[in-house]
Amino acid sequence: MPLSWYLLVAAALFCLGLYGVLARRNAVAILMGVELMLNAVNINLLAFWRYRYPESPIGPVWSVFVLTVAAAEAAVGLALIISVYRNRDSVVAEELDLLKN
Repeated sequence: MPLSWYLLVAAALFCLGLYGVLARRNAVAILMGVELMLNAVNINLLAFWRYRYPESPIGPVWSVFVLTVAAAEAAVGLALIISVYRNRDSVVAEELDLLKN
């Protein structure tokens, strides 16, 4: 498969994630959009590694690093969303104004 196919899939995935972040009001959906964007970055990292420097292990190492950051971000984000839901009975991002005042 040519490199451009991987890049097209990653671009489509990133655009879907960006749309999810910008268009959704639900905090969980926004978090899922961020995860889609991070997975698009991983596809790009692995595709460029495979086609440019397959002898170097730096591509998969960065990919594992991005996956680790994504997992930590999801865990902290979901914990925050659950905490907010327990206190406010809502996960609508526009209504989350706890830091105001």
